[in-house]
Amino acid sequence: MTNSATGEGTIASLFGDASLTEAERAIAEMRAGRPVILAQAGRLFLVASAEFADAGRLAALDELAGGALQLVLTPARLRALGRPEWAQPMAIPASTLGSERVQALIAQDVSAQAGAELREELVEPDPAAAAALQLATLALMLPAVLMGPLAPAGLTLPALTVRAEAITGFGEDRATRVEIVSRAPVPLLTARNCEFVVFRGGEGMREQVAVIVGAPDPARPVLVRLHSACLTGDLFGSLRCDCGDQLRSTLASMAKAGGGVLLYLDQEGRGNGIANKMRAYRLQSDGLDTYEADETLGFDLDGRRFDFAAAMLRQLGYTRVILMTNNPEKIAALTRAGLQVSGVERAHGRRGADNIRYLAAKRDRAGHFLDLDALDHHAPPSCG
Repeated sequence: MTNSATGEGTIASLFGDASLTEAERAIAEMRAGRPVILAQAGRLFLVASAEFADAGRLAALDELAGGALQLVLTPARLRALGRPEWAQPMAIPASTLGSERVQALIAQDVSAQAGAELREELVEPDPAAAAALQLATLALMLPAVLMGPLAPAGLTLPALTVRAEAITGFGEDRATRVEIVSRAPVPLLTARNCEFVVFRGGEGMREQVAVIVGAPDPARPVLVRLHSACLTGDLFGSLRCDCGDQLRSTLASMAKAGGGVLLYLDQEGRGNGIANKMRAYRLQSDGLDTYEADETLGFDLDGRRFDFAAAMLRQLGYTRVILMTNNPEKIAALTRAGLQVSGVERAHGRRGADNIRYLAAKRDRAGHFLDLDALDHHAPPSCG
């Protein structure tokens, strides 16, 4: 919101779209655990991540909301709590909840919450709840918020105010806003002739990297891999996924073919962030598959978007690609963005006892092109 007395709105407008600035500041506040004021249709709502709801904060927020504070949950989380009939977010009056119950309902302690049941009464939240949940997701928090109308006594609260439309339009606005900020040659074990090109942008203004292998010709279809960052698999060699294998094998294939582009995208945990990925890993250890784990936490099937990947390729001069992927959504996303997908090559990893359920879930739940019998049956050696 513009502060005319200080000229803050005028200054912000010099550095890009003011709506984007609003959204980015609100995301930072949410990640820091501070509440924000959400404005929609002339009304003001107090919104905070439910992750930080200890007893003191819960009581303070409820007082600022005039006793009308609600805990808002996503349809995915409601399904995990045994209420599959709801296709839209629903809320529970926070005055009926203690802080421990809030943490249980949002799956903060995932070790005990895979089979939690919902006993409380559900009510429909204000339509602004959709923007509030989106804000939590953009901030890489659990998709659950504490929300209520801002009572007159809270109008002087020193909290940032953000318009709901700034949040709901943020993903699309930010999707293609990427810019190159640095580049340098980096020889790799699997591909010595490489250049790393760093972009800044996309959702959250995170840094994205294009690894240009060899000298791909923009006049011809170029081998391209969209690779979402996977700390556990790419860096530590986790046996639970095939990400590290795919990363190294596609780079080697590009080097052998004389060139290609690997986009290393900051989308850990299918866009949910590393903290939520570890929560999902814990649930997988208790027997859920990768998608069931994400849904138990309240997330949809896949939180990633690939619009900005297409923008990165365009800035590098590549508009015709041979996509190295097993994921049909990546093919569809680049096609929707106007790039020509001239062909598709599979990105292979190894099959082992630790990742077979993960691979099968990707095939069966998300339609990935995976022939499990064709994968290498030799699992990598254990680190321990």
